[in-house]
Amino acid sequence: MKRFSLYIVLVLVGLIFIGATEVSAQNKMKKETVLWAPENLKWEALAGAPPGVMSVMLWGDNTKGAYGGLTKFPAGFKSPLHYHTNATKIVVIKGAYTYNGKKYGPGSYVYVPGGVKHESGGVDGSESIFFIEQSGKFDVIPVEPPKKKK
Repeated sequence: MKRFSLYIVLVLVGLIFIGATEVSAQNKMKKETVLWAPENLKWEALAGAPPGVMSVMLWGDNTKGAYGGLTKFPAGFKSPLHYHTNATKIVVIKGAYTYNGKKYGPGSYVYVPGGVKHESGGVDGSESIFFIEQSGKFDVIPVEPPKKKK
């Protein structure tokens, strides 16, 4: 019974910590209205991503913790097998987001739990733009594909 009580306490402390992290990110957001027209968005190379991937941070800092922003893949962009430490939430705005070979067009929602190995990319002939949100910093961890038997 003591051991079970200890587990319950540890789970509750973990949930409180996770909730505090989300609240902290929300509290860091500006307390004023933010209005950015598309021509005023500042696209920059996405830190930690392959060359050509661009982003606009809407809130937070993707190099330090929780964030939300826009990501742009150039036409034909493909990212080989990899995973991210943190879960990724995506809403496709333009073009398509390709996940393990299947295309998800504008309006699609894609949720990828942290640690799930996958291939991703955009589409040929058009850049792809999507909203992305993570509860922790952004990373791309490459995975060696399984070797083919001879």
